Amino acid sequence: MKSTDFCLSTEGADVILATSSDEKYPPENIIDGRPETFWTTTGMFPQEFIICFHKCVIISKLTIQCYLVQTLRIEKSLSKDPVDFEHCIEKDLEYKEGELQTEEFSFPEFQATHLRFIILSAFDTFVSVHRVMTEGIAQDV
Repeated sequence: MKSTDFCLSTEGADVILATSSDEKYPPENIIDGRPETFWTTTGMFPQEFIICFHKCVIISKLTIQCYLVQTLRIEKSLSKDPVDFEHCIEKDLEYKEGELQTEEFSFPEFQATHLRFIILSAFDTFVSVHRVMTEGIAQDV
């Protein structure tokens, strides 16, 4: 079965919540598939965003491209609404001056209808999230 990146607006994904927004760098940039666009926080932590798939997907790998993120927690939900999140992973990311952070997480396959990304701390006042990518398949209902 062909693996799909469900964290794309062209695949039906939506960013349904973001704790900060700048009209030049909106949260929708995370799922537009273009690494040169991004969402930026507006200071203070934690910051978070939630991606909704509008269907149940089985995810085996997740990649995030960001800048200046220090500690990241990822949670999943199987509910129709963005509630009842369960912890997936929490990790301190490595920082290299002037380089985009690309962090890949491989999991035993898990199901999700929503993913919540919580940026617990940062290396500076602001961070940017350029892309979130998943490898997975749609769950047969």
